[in-house]
Amino acid sequence: MKNRTRKQMAAIGKEKADIVLKGGNVVNVFTEEIIKEDVAIVEDTIVGVGDYEGKREIDCTGKYIVPGFIDAHMHIESTMVMPNELAKSILKWGTTTLIADPHEIVNVKGEKALDFLLDAAENVPLNIYIMIPSSVPATKFDTNGAGKFLAKDMRKYREHPGVLGLGEVMCFRDVIENKVEIMDKIDLFEDKIIDGHAPGILGKEIQAYRMAGVDNDHECTNFSEVVEKMRAGFHILIREGSGAKNLGTIVQGLIRNNLPLEQCMFCTDDKHLDDIAREGHISFNVKKAISLGVPPVKAVKMATYYPAGFYGLKNHGAIAAGYMADIAVLKDLNQVNIDFVLKSGNIVDNDYLSLFKYKIKDREMLNTVVFNPLNEDRLILKRKEKNHVMEIVKEQLTTEHLFEEIPGSGDVFVPNREYNKLCVIERYGKTGNIGVAPLKGFGMENGALATTVSHDSHNIIAAGDNDRDIITAVNYLKELQGGYVIASEGKVIASLPLPIGGLISNLSAGEVQKKTKIMIDIAKNMGVDEGIDPFITLSFMALPVIPEIRLTDKGLVDVKKFKFID
Repeated sequence: MKNRTRKQMAAIGKEKADIVLKGGNVVNVFTEEIIKEDVAIVEDTIVGVGDYEGKREIDCTGKYIVPGFIDAHMHIESTMVMPNELAKSILKWGTTTLIADPHEIVNVKGEKALDFLLDAAENVPLNIYIMIPSSVPATKFDTNGAGKFLAKDMRKYREHPGVLGLGEVMCFRDVIENKVEIMDKIDLFEDKIIDGHAPGILGKEIQAYRMAGVDNDHECTNFSEVVEKMRAGFHILIREGSGAKNLGTIVQGLIRNNLPLEQCMFCTDDKHLDDIAREGHISFNVKKAISLGVPPVKAVKMATYYPAGFYGLKNHGAIAAGYMADIAVLKDLNQVNIDFVLKSGNIVDNDYLSLFKYKIKDREMLNTVVFNPLNEDRLILKRKEKNHVMEIVKEQLTTEHLFEEIPGSGDVFVPNREYNKLCVIERYGKTGNIGVAPLKGFGMENGALATTVSHDSHNIIAAGDNDRDIITAVNYLKELQGGYVIASEGKVIASLPLPIGGLISNLSAGEVQKKTKIMIDIAKNMGVDEGIDPFITLSFMALPVIPEIRLTDKGLVDVKKFKFID
């Protein structure tokens, strides 16, 4: 430990600490007590909890001192800003550590993208740990930009100090069937953490998935699934983001059935900056869990001590000597009302945040959208007596597979507000594929949305009630080199450029948040239903590893049967 002697002298009281938080209520995650004590800090480390003097003393009387929060699973790309900008949005809510899976941008540019993100994550006021993407591409059902990212490509990253293990293993069918390609990756990381992704997989299949070495799951949407996976030894990452809101159902079930919480931790997975600004980040998960009956100290542990222990983050997740001085000071514990935050012993303010900047070094990351201009002939969908329809499930990422009559003229599908047209356009200049299907429950009227954020291969996805606006929105994405677009009456009415891999903005967090909020409000005013995040929900309609039905550039996929729909 750097400067250990000085820190020990301060710990024993022979030297003054740099900072002392005086007289606060310290949440002790080891004993689950709340004790009125001082917290002494030297440089980036807590050196003691007790009675201390400091060169700088901050009165914390009546306040609560808790460890910085940990997001146990998220995708930096889904926030649409660079890591140094993301810090500005989440540090003020007490989040100091991220476990990030960069499979979004690695699907776009492979190793170049991984190197880019590892580099961008180094000089930031956050602890960012990376899980190496396991499923690039996620399936054989769509076209990505990078091609395959294999075990041999991963080997050189295995011992990187910022890498903790293997990212979410979405190709769960391949794991269950013991396919060589994914098992080679699992074998490479067998002594590290292996993240899971297995929505709705139960019975002997979940036993086989666990037997393969997968350690956790963040895709549970109901309590019965949680129980079965906990019994099988999985740790449960309870997700509350912008598109998927699973916390209420899961936590209520855990409390009602008096189950232990030690196997549980919190994550956001995908959360918009606007939602973070309005609700909070992991602080929101903690607050909501407390409101549902989780004892406050337990809720804090689910956001700190439990994920730190699970991911092997030594010296993270507690207020104690030798632990990182990543601290949130709360005005109120039950409401998780943040007063101020320390990161590595520094008070988080604008001056501190302004020290961290990043300049893009690889210009290839800025040119990833390549496709021929779209026209109406490419969007024709034949109407039959009944057609396969994708229906959105509100506040979830799952869909319903319907087979019913759709509107149209003769044998051609004509969309309306009830049945929008969903399109996925290959955007890497490889195949020119376009998939088209009816989408129920989105509700767009007199317009269309289009985006290059389309999990996980990140082709262009668009939805609307008429072809003209779909084409207008999609074609404008090529000019932007990626982003969000809304079109109405043949004109672009709002846009957010995301030129870095078609996923990330080069704007500030504040600018991205402002533009995103405006576009979400416009989409809602154009009919997108409540309970649906217009862009995040849409972005998951092309991910063929979440039931029941998805659309890719190659066509409709029945996720339960894991095959294309004729």
